[in-house]
Amino acid sequence: MRAAKLVEVQKIEVVEMEKPEIKKDNEVLVQVKAVGICGTDLHIFHDGRADVTLPRIMGHELSGLVKEVGKNVTNVKVGDRVVLDPVFACNTCDICKSGHPNVCSDVKCYGVQMDGGYCDYIVVEDYHLYPFDPSITYEQAALAEPFSIGVNIVNRTMTSESDAVVVIGSGTIGLCILQAAKGVGAKVLVSDVVDEKLAKAKEMGADVIVNSAKENLAEAVEKFSPGGASVVIDAVGIAPLTEQAVDLTCPTGRVAVIGFDAKPAQIPPVKITKKELTLVGSRMNCHQFPKVVEWLNEGKINADLMISRTYPVEEIQKAFEDTIANGKDIVKTLITF
Repeated sequence: MRAAKLVEVQKIEVVEMEKPEIKKDNEVLVQVKAVGICGTDLHIFHDGRADVTLPRIMGHELSGLVKEVGKNVTNVKVGDRVVLDPVFACNTCDICKSGHPNVCSDVKCYGVQMDGGYCDYIVVEDYHLYPFDPSITYEQAALAEPFSIGVNIVNRTMTSESDAVVVIGSGTIGLCILQAAKGVGAKVLVSDVVDEKLAKAKEMGADVIVNSAKENLAEAVEKFSPGGASVVIDAVGIAPLTEQAVDLTCPTGRVAVIGFDAKPAQIPPVKITKKELTLVGSRMNCHQFPKVVEWLNEGKINADLMISRTYPVEEIQKAFEDTIANGKDIVKTLITF
C-alpha cells in the first residue's frame, strides 16, 4: 500500500508498505478515502515537534470504508463508511474511567505521537470508528474531527441559545466553533485580521464579523453584547488573546482556553474574581463524534464551505507547501486516496 511519510522536516515521501492486517478480535481494517491537513500537521511538517519522532505517517482527520472486521466487532460492518476518533488513551487510569480519555496522562493523537492515516489502509480498534450516512461524501466526513473539537468547546463552555459568543480567530477551528455554537442557537461574533477568512465566517452564519486590525474589538463586542459576551473563545491559541478574552467577557461569563502556547498569560486574578469568570480548557474531543456525525447526517453543519483544495496522495508534498504558502485563502486542504 501507499504511505506518505514525513522523513525529515519539510520533506514527505510516498513509499510502499505492507498492508496492515487485523490481529485482534475488536480490530477493523479501513480503506482510507480522505484525510484533512490539520494545523498540527503543518507545524510538524514545517518545524518539527519535540514529541514527534521521524519518520512519521501523519494524518488524523480521516474518513474511509470498512473492508474487514474482527469477530467481536458489532458497531461497524463491512461496507460502512466511517470516521475516526483520533484520541488514543490507556483506558485503564482513573481519568479514562471517569470518561475523559482526551486528558489521560498517556493520551496520544493518531498521526502525531503515533503513525496515522496518510496511507491506503489502517487497522484500529472498533471503538474509534463511527459510521456516517452514504449521503455524506468522504471529503465532507473528513471534517468530522475538527468539528468534534468545536463541539467539545461548546460543550465545555456550556454554550446555549441564550449566549452571546465571541470567537477570536476564523481559521479551521474558529469556523468549526462558529458552526457548533450556531447549531445550539447562540449568536456569534467572529474576529480575525484577514478579511478573506472573515468573509467565510459570515458565509457560515456569523452574526457579526470584526477585523480587529481595522476596528476596535472591545467596542464591537460592547455593541454586540452590552456588558460583555457570555462566552469568549480564543481559537488562535496564544497568550495575548487569552488575556484579551478575559476583558471581553461579561460578569459570570466563560472563557475557553484551547491553545498550547507555553508563554505565561498576564491575567491579574482580580479580573477573574470580580466578574466571577469561569476559565475552562478544551483538548481534542471527549466523546463528541456521535453528535458531530448526527449533525453531518442532518445537514446542520456545512463541511463543504470548509474545503478549499483537494490533492491526491501522490501530490501531498505540494499540498503541504501550497497550504503554507496560501494560508489566508485556505481553510482546509484534503488529501484523497
